[in-house]
Amino acid sequence: MPWTSTNRIYAKPSNTSSGEGGPFSLTSAKPASTAAEDTGGRFELSDHGYGKCSVKLLHVYRDGDYHVIREFEVSTELKLASESAYIAGDNKDVVATDSQKNTVYLLAKKYGIKTPEEFGAVVVNHFLYTYRQVVEAKCHIIEYPWERLQAGIPHNHAFVFAPTATRWCEVFQVRHEAVIVKSGLRDLRVLKTTQSAFVDFVQDEYTTLADAPERIFSTIVEAEWTYDNMKSADFDNAWLTVKDAILEKFAGPPETGVYSPSVQHTLYQAEKTVLEKVSEISWIRMTMPNKHYLNIDVSKFPANVTKGDPRHYIYQPIDKPAGLIYAQLRRRPKSHL
Repeated sequence: MPWTSTNRIYAKPSNTSSGEGGPFSLTSAKPASTAAEDTGGRFELSDHGYGKCSVKLLHVYRDGDYHVIREFEVSTELKLASESAYIAGDNKDVVATDSQKNTVYLLAKKYGIKTPEEFGAVVVNHFLYTYRQVVEAKCHIIEYPWERLQAGIPHNHAFVFAPTATRWCEVFQVRHEAVIVKSGLRDLRVLKTTQSAFVDFVQDEYTTLADAPERIFSTIVEAEWTYDNMKSADFDNAWLTVKDAILEKFAGPPETGVYSPSVQHTLYQAEKTVLEKVSEISWIRMTMPNKHYLNIDVSKFPANVTKGDPRHYIYQPIDKPAGLIYAQLRRRPKSHL
């Protein structure tokens, strides 16, 4: 792509100024361009960047009467080679955040949208190869979970908001290096009323929790993963495979279910299934915080107020404090022996 805004980025200093302290004065000191120069080597700007947050975008692809939609919330972030905007208040290298917002809309119009990951790659590539002062670019995208309305058959142009889980991705690239893609899901809240236990854990002087051979299992799953092959990855299929693996290992078959001896075991089984099914995923990390539902002890109440249908069970939801379980499963490096 051609470089743009050359005249503004590399504008020469004006020669119309005169007098002491002018641009060509031998006595004028060169202003500091880095934090290290500004502080005599005491400090350095170890990280910096800026961008536009939460650019909302609805893309509609109209193929005759059949329409396809994707709604994104896009955030961009750029890192410049120069520190001058911070140190000297010099904005000549700064691509305004409003321009970044406009770029998101224009790239979506020009190239269309297939997946969050592919659109994120288009965005970071544009910033890196349009503005040579940009050395790193990042794009974070949240997808809003619309599904096609089913009215006996799939509707041509009507959709329903179905927030079972939220999809997101983060695309990052350093100039002259490969694109790095991280995908994820969040807010996948699940609950099952049986076939979950937690027993045989450490019992010592600090323990008050009793073994629970039968308990409610509920959690809000978050997952993130990276790809080792951007070109061959099927991003939509990978995201659905991760979600389905979590639900499969959590719930099991509809009539019989699956036994969970711990949150850790269920989490590991889901991660293993993902790596077995999606060869392009190099590692996956999940977190599963406990969302407790405690049995209400009615034994202290008289029988005449507790007697009723024995099929009724009452639990108290407890969100905090909560246990937090996480793990990251990755492929082992191949041996070169």
